[in-house]
Amino acid sequence: MKNARRIIPILLVPLLFFGGGAILPLAAYNLKTAFAPQPALLTSIGQSADVEMAKTIMARAKLNFTMDPTIKAQALASTNAKTLVIVIGGSSKGLGAAGISAEAELERTKALLAEAKKRGMKIIGLHIGGEARRGELSDRFINEAVPSCDYFIVVEEGNKDGLFTKLCGNKIPLDIVQKISQIGEPLAAAFLK
Repeated sequence: MKNARRIIPILLVPLLFFGGGAILPLAAYNLKTAFAPQPALLTSIGQSADVEMAKTIMARAKLNFTMDPTIKAQALASTNAKTLVIVIGGSSKGLGAAGISAEAELERTKALLAEAKKRGMKIIGLHIGGEARRGELSDRFINEAVPSCDYFIVVEEGNKDGLFTKLCGNKIPLDIVQKISQIGEPLAAAFLK
């Protein structure tokens, strides 16, 4: 019985730590080493407001970045960005406000990702809008953009159907976090200091 009393507290500590929504240590993530040089360029794929949340997360992580939600492929040459951070989430309202059709945004996405690859940029993808940011419109952008990423982070609720797991497969490190507030640590850890 004495041994049982000793074991219980040891077993409960990890459960309380991880189950209580605490941020996991880097060793718990699939991405094991930093690979992305700074500065970064943050952009939207699908024109959802999620890019603003990503901007806040990146600023809190003290990453060196600029943001241009509608940057076109040819404009990459005029930036000094070495990493492209894409926030994927389709929004009819956002597309309308930006004066872009879904088809034009898809073409911008293809050209932007191709140019980033050509320039040797690293590409980090984020899907942080959860289940609410899924659906036919978003899924078009997700299917187009995820395969071009070097690393991807998704909020668990947005991957209920396993789409991100399937698209990343064994080639793209994928980290799944429970909530948006947990994105900062793995995202910051992906960047070289």
